[in-house]
Amino acid sequence: MTRRYENIFIVDSSLGEEAVAALVAKFKDLIEANATITSIDEWGIKKLAYEIKDKAEGYYVLVNFESEPEFPLELERQFKITEGILKYIVINQEDQIKLLAKTKVKKKSNSKAVLS
Repeated sequence: MTRRYENIFIVDSSLGEEAVAALVAKFKDLIEANATITSIDEWGIKKLAYEIKDKAEGYYVLVNFESEPEFPLELERQFKITEGILKYIVINQEDQIKLLAKTKVKKKSNSKAVLS
């Protein structure tokens, strides 16, 4: 059973254009080999909210994909062992939707209690 995931990773932009492009291509290929990419958006170089490994900027990439539940663990493992990756996150979108729905239900029930 496939699930939907959202992945954002930040590449060290000080590596240079060719090295950044190579890392982005490496992870695109890895995801394509193990999942179905539904969208990919390269945001480019952005200022980081805080310094990571003494870097102030990074190259941001957002990938939405569908895969078996085991693949995100392997993807995270690859991010951990790859030099040049500053930060990453893989989010199960279905879990996120459920969490948001619970939050909305709680807010509604809390607001009803106040209004009563």
